[in-house]
Amino acid sequence: MAKSRIYYTKPSITELEVEYATDAARNGWGDRCYEYIVRFEEVFKKYLGVEYSIATSSCTGALHMGMAALGIGPGDEVILADTNWIATVAPIVHLGAKPVFVDILPDSWCIDPVLAEQAITPRTKAIVATHIYGNLCDMEALLAIEQRHGIPIIEDAAEAIGSVYHGKRAGSMGKFGSFSFHGTKTLTTGEGGMFVTNDPDLYETVLTLSNHGRARGQTKQFWADMVGFKYKMSNIQAAIGCAQMERIEELVSRKREILSYYKENLESLPGITMNPEPKGMVNGGWMPTAVFSPESGITREKLQVLFKEANVDARVFFWPLSSLSMFDDKPTNKLAWDIPTRAINLPSYHDLSGKDIKQVIDSMTDNLYPKNANRSKK
Repeated sequence: MAKSRIYYTKPSITELEVEYATDAARNGWGDRCYEYIVRFEEVFKKYLGVEYSIATSSCTGALHMGMAALGIGPGDEVILADTNWIATVAPIVHLGAKPVFVDILPDSWCIDPVLAEQAITPRTKAIVATHIYGNLCDMEALLAIEQRHGIPIIEDAAEAIGSVYHGKRAGSMGKFGSFSFHGTKTLTTGEGGMFVTNDPDLYETVLTLSNHGRARGQTKQFWADMVGFKYKMSNIQAAIGCAQMERIEELVSRKREILSYYKENLESLPGITMNPEPKGMVNGGWMPTAVFSPESGITREKLQVLFKEANVDARVFFWPLSSLSMFDDKPTNKLAWDIPTRAINLPSYHDLSGKDIKQVIDSMTDNLYPKNANRSKK
């Protein structure tokens, strides 16, 4: 009998989300057109422990507006890890600035603070700290760089809702933070994002930018105070977000359970490391990722073949941005170029059953570690 297909991710949607979205579709117009948006922003900033939040159409939009509000433009440089999704670097390019790619740390796969500081020039305008796959950047080191050089740290927390760094939630520590609510994320609005900050001036600028450049206090109808963007979230999307926020602890907890199950069964095998959770930190567990040692001889391509045969969807580790055709190659970022060749993202959606996870694990052990086959723990 053919094994049922296991997808790498899908959202957790209940009747609560359907109820709120239906209410927004039926009643969320006219004077109520921003009702769920305001509500979503309020509960999100309270959860994160920040002063200000703006719901956006995407994390990319939040990054774009935040960077624009910081004055990043032509001739400027922005430092970021070579291991990133294209969405993190796209706003830098759109603003006419130059992305400067540096290597990652071997354990967290996040930006190396030492290399980031070494890459600073008189043109450096910001450093982006991307919390990859729910893993946390070394924020203490990065914020110390901000203090020494006066260069703002931007948190790309698209993948890190639920992750906590020594008591502070991912996205709440930098000059501003950005989140994604894409359908693949722990918390979803279908598409969507959030800009967050504790800086009142930055907040006002981004708020204006987010509404076609119309300032909050402007009394003239259809009057723009600057050329802005259209990166606003819809009321219906925000309604789904409000329902998800009521379930946020449940959603994060389930992600962490799945990550723990994988770690318990896979990290005991030779040559495998997974998402770390150092002392004092909480990994939100968005995307369980297995990285194989160079000595194992296990490659991305071999993993893709065995998962396909097992009817399991799995994602490849992010390609280094500098390997893409629109950028100059930078193979000196050795870890960012090497790790993706021997790593894989594992299925982790909320409704994944124990049987499903066992199927994923067994598809690996049967082919890669036959002596350990069918020994996954319950």
